[in-house]
Amino acid sequence: MTDNVKWIGALAAERATVSPVTQPSPAQPTMPRIDPAITRRTMNDEQRADAGADAVRLPANYINRELSFLEFNQRVLEQAKEPSTPLLERVRFLGISCSNLDEFFEIRVAGLKERLEAGSVSAGADGLGVREQLAAIHERATRLVAEQYRILNREIQPALAQAGIRILQAGRWTKEQHAYLHAYFHEQIEPVLSPLALDPAHPFPRIQNKSLNFIVRLSGTDAFGRRGSLVVLQAPRSLPRILALPAPGAAPAQVTYLSTVIQAFVAELFPGLDVEGCYQFRLTRNSDLLVEEEDVEDLLRAVKGELASRRYGDAVRLETAPDCPNDIIEFLLDQFSLMRSDLYQVEGPVNLNRLMALYDLIDRPDLKYPPFTPGMPRELRGVDDMFAAIRARDVLLHHPFESFTPVVDFLRQAAADPQVLAIKQTLYRAGDDSAVVQALIDAARAGKDVTVVVELRARFDEAANIEVATRLQEAGAHVVYGVVGFKTHAKLLLVVRREQGELRRYCHLGTGNYHASTARVYTDYGLLTANPELGEDVHDVFMQLTGLARTPTLRRALQSPFTLHEGLLAKIDRETAHARAGRPGRIIAKINALLEPQVIARLYEASRAGVEVDLVVRGICALRPGIAGLSENIRVRSIVGRFLEHSRVFYFQNDGAEELYCSSADWMERNLFHRVELSFPVLDPEHLRRIVDDLEIYLKDNVQAWTLDGEGTYRRVVPGPGEAPVNAQALLLESYARAV
Repeated sequence: MTDNVKWIGALAAERATVSPVTQPSPAQPTMPRIDPAITRRTMNDEQRADAGADAVRLPANYINRELSFLEFNQRVLEQAKEPSTPLLERVRFLGISCSNLDEFFEIRVAGLKERLEAGSVSAGADGLGVREQLAAIHERATRLVAEQYRILNREIQPALAQAGIRILQAGRWTKEQHAYLHAYFHEQIEPVLSPLALDPAHPFPRIQNKSLNFIVRLSGTDAFGRRGSLVVLQAPRSLPRILALPAPGAAPAQVTYLSTVIQAFVAELFPGLDVEGCYQFRLTRNSDLLVEEEDVEDLLRAVKGELASRRYGDAVRLETAPDCPNDIIEFLLDQFSLMRSDLYQVEGPVNLNRLMALYDLIDRPDLKYPPFTPGMPRELRGVDDMFAAIRARDVLLHHPFESFTPVVDFLRQAAADPQVLAIKQTLYRAGDDSAVVQALIDAARAGKDVTVVVELRARFDEAANIEVATRLQEAGAHVVYGVVGFKTHAKLLLVVRREQGELRRYCHLGTGNYHASTARVYTDYGLLTANPELGEDVHDVFMQLTGLARTPTLRRALQSPFTLHEGLLAKIDRETAHARAGRPGRIIAKINALLEPQVIARLYEASRAGVEVDLVVRGICALRPGIAGLSENIRVRSIVGRFLEHSRVFYFQNDGAEELYCSSADWMERNLFHRVELSFPVLDPEHLRRIVDDLEIYLKDNVQAWTLDGEGTYRRVVPGPGEAPVNAQALLLESYARAV
C-alpha cells in the first residue's frame, strides 16, 4: 500500500483513559502444522534441529500478505470505535479504513484477478493459491465492510447526534431545509447531471473508478412514445458529497449527503415518467499503471498516457445500496463482468471515506485533537548558519514530534548561499505547493547545478510528480526519472559547498518523504550530516541514478537492490552466531511491513538460537511469532494511533558493539530487490541511544499497541492490574514538547 495508508490530517487523539479489551480480529485460515509438544517428546536434539530447519520453510508458518493487510485495516477501524478518541477523529479513522480498502481492491485484488485470468497457479511462502486468496479475501472483507457500516450507523451517527451534529435523511429535513435543497438541486446539481437512458441507441456508459452513480428504474411513456427503461446517472465529481444545511447557530450542525439530495429530487429529471426506484452503486476498477518501462522511449509520456486510462481499468468490485433489487444487481454484475463474490451491499452511502469532509466542515475544536507545536533540536535553536551547525555535529530529527522546518531551512539556505555549487535530491512524494520544490526552483534560477530524481511512478501521486518535474525543468533543473525497472524510493538530499578552497558535502537522509504536511502526521527520522563517508555514499548513489555508473560498495550505507538484503541477512546471522556462542543476542526492528521469506527464515533461525527479537510492524506481517521450537523468542506488535508509524529502524546488539540503521525500506521483496533504497547508520552514540530509547517506549506501549500471536490473531494490549498506561506517541509528543 502507499505510504500512508492515507493518514490525512491530524487523526485520533491520545487516549486519556485505557479502553477495554476489544475482541481479537479473526485468525487466518487454519493450516496443518507440527505440534511442538509432540516434537519435543519424540525427537532427540539432532532430530529437533532438522525438524526446526524444515519448519522454517513450512507454509503453515507464514501468514498470507493480503489477509494480513485486512487485519491491519481492522486495527485502523478499531480506532473509529474508541470512545476516548475525539469524535471527529473517529469519523476520520472510519473514512481511512474505507480508503485503505478501496486501494486494496484497486491494486492487490486487481492484481490477483489478473493472475487468475493468466492461469497462474504459483503460491507464496504461505502456500495459498490465487483462487484460495480471493475466496478468503471476500469472506474477510465482507465482515470488515459490515463492521464499518455497523460502526457508522450504531455508534458514530448516534454519537454525532448527541454532540449536536446530525446527518439528515430527506424525511428529517425541515420545510426550510427542503426548500433550500430543492433550490440547490436545480441551481447547482441539475445543470451538471447527464441522465443516460439504456436502449439500443444508448449503450451502457463507461463508469469511472470509484464514482458515485445511480441506476433509475422508470415506468410510463417517454418523449418518443416508448415504454420506461433504466437510466444511469453519475454524480459529478465537482460537487461536495456532504452538504451543510441551514440551521440555527453559527456553525453548521446539520448536514446531508449529496446522494440523498439527488434521490429526493431525481423524479424532476424525468417529467411525464414515474420513478419506481433510484439506487446507488459504485464501481472499483484496477488502478495499477501498466507501463512496460523497457519498451518505451519516453517514460514521462508513457505514464501520462496510462493516467488517462486509469479511471477505466478492469472492474474488480461493485458496491450497491441494500435496497437495490436483485434483477438490477444481476444486470450491473453482467455489465461489468463481475461475479456475485465481487458484490458488496452496504447499509448506507457507498463511499464512507467522503465522511472525512465532516472534519473540515464542522468547526468543533472540542471534537478534534488539540494542536501541538513540534520541538526543535537543541543543536539548531537560535542558529542562523545551518552549515556550521551540521559541521559541528550530526543533527537527528524525529518527526512529527520535532519540526520538519529545519529540512526546508537547510534547503532554502543552500539555494541562497553563493558558496553552494550543487544540490541533488530525490523526490517520491512532495505534496501540493511544496516549499521543498520551490527551494529547488529558486536554487536553479540562482544558477546552482540542481539535479532532481523525480519518481514518476509513486502510486496515486503520478500526476502531481509530473507537474513537479515540469516546473523544475522550466526553472533549469536537471530532472531524471530514476532507473528503468526500479522505483527510486530512497530519501536523499545532497548539497555540495565550497569552503576554503575545498568542496564539502552536506546531506539529509530520511525515512520519510520530503512532504511538509505528512511530516506532521507520519513518524519518521531524518539525519542532517556532514560525515565525509556518508557524503561519499550519497554522491555515489546519485552518480548511479543519473549516470547509471557502476557503484562501488558503499562505505557506510546499505543500498537496495545491491547490498541491503544481504547486509540484513548477515547482521541477523551475526546475532545468531553470538547467541550460539553463549553471548546475548538482540534485534529490534520497526518497519511498516515484513514479508520477505529469506529475512523471515533467518529471524526464525535467530529465535531458535536464542536471539531476542522484538518487531514493531505497523501493517502487514507474514511472520508467525511465539511458536515453540521456531519463534518463541520473537514478539510482534503493531502501533495504531494518532500518527501513522512510518519510520524504519533496525537495531542489532552485536555483543555490545551496537549498530542501528534507519531506512526508507521495509522488509519486503519490492523494497529489497525492486527499488532503489538506502539504509544509513546512526553513528553518533547519543543519537543511537536516543532512538533505542524511543523503540523501548514503543515496546512498552499498552494503550495503542496490538500483539500478534502464532495463529495470526492480533489482540489489543491493555495495562495489567496496577500497571500504568503507556501511550508511546503521547509520551514522545510530551517529551519533545518540553524541548520547544
